[in-house]
Amino acid sequence: MTIADEELPDDEYVGPATLTLEAREVPVEVTLRGAFQPIDGRFHWYGRIAATEALADVRSGAAGTLTTPRGTAADKLSDVDPWGRFRVTGTGRPPF
Repeated sequence: MTIADEELPDDEYVGPATLTLEAREVPVEVTLRGAFQPIDGRFHWYGRIAATEALADVRSGAAGTLTTPRGTAADKLSDVDPWGRFRVTGTGRPPF
């Protein structure tokens, strides 16, 4: 289920996205949020990618891009939680 854009603040996104790793594009569902960090002066965004078999061969630490209907940004995948969801992080302009 996607939450309507007008219901979310500018620092959150829940919905469909495309994860690009090397030349491979994978449709995913994401929950993202972020905040400006005054210590380093940059916007840090993060979230989780819903579990999908399409990412079964992906390793923690993989870097790529994440695209939502609102934009595209470089990302990095990290830990997988017990439910099979990757954590995704980035800095700078977010994909939402």
